[in-house]
Amino acid sequence: MFDEGFPETGVPLAAWGCEKLKGDVKMKYIVNGKNTEVSEALRQQAIKKLSKIEKFFKPETECHLTFTVENYRHILEVTIVSKGMFIRAEETTDDMYASVDAVIDKLERQIRKNKTKLGKRIHQESVVPDNFLIEEPIEEEKSYKIMKSKKFAIKPMDVEEAILQMNLLGHSFFVFSNAETEEVNVVYKRKDGHYGLIEPEF
Repeated sequence: MFDEGFPETGVPLAAWGCEKLKGDVKMKYIVNGKNTEVSEALRQQAIKKLSKIEKFFKPETECHLTFTVENYRHILEVTIVSKGMFIRAEETTDDMYASVDAVIDKLERQIRKNKTKLGKRIHQESVVPDNFLIEEPIEEEKSYKIMKSKKFAIKPMDVEEAILQMNLLGHSFFVFSNAETEEVNVVYKRKDGHYGLIEPEF
């Protein structure tokens, strides 16, 4: 399934190797390009590769692909959104097709590394638990060990002040109360040197 606004190829995902497994899933692909025009061949190749992991997710799962070119850096960011659960991966190489391969490998590793927790029935609204019965051996995180817990007062401030505070602390993210919306937000430093803002939706 393709996002409206992008031309359909007319080639069904099944013809690209999408497995007919429990759930018979086809994700909705939303493709964007920054500083680059995404060719039809590149779009098809990325979706063909991503079809390998469709079996893990429920129908109407969204897969956002953002292709970015910055000088010689070819960046692909993929975010999978399924019923409030997010899986994200980003890779940078000097060739966009290589970035596609690298980001798919990273997504597969993330899924397999967390297969037991993702496959639990508590996540059944987001994923297809039966398809997480992966038999090949892989080093998996059995538990998440919290080494340190910290509490701090949240001060109302605007986004610019929050970024300043983050930089002064030398952190890569900063939690704050947005003075404009009166909601808890997070600013963070991106790999490209710019900044991001996370705003909750309920």
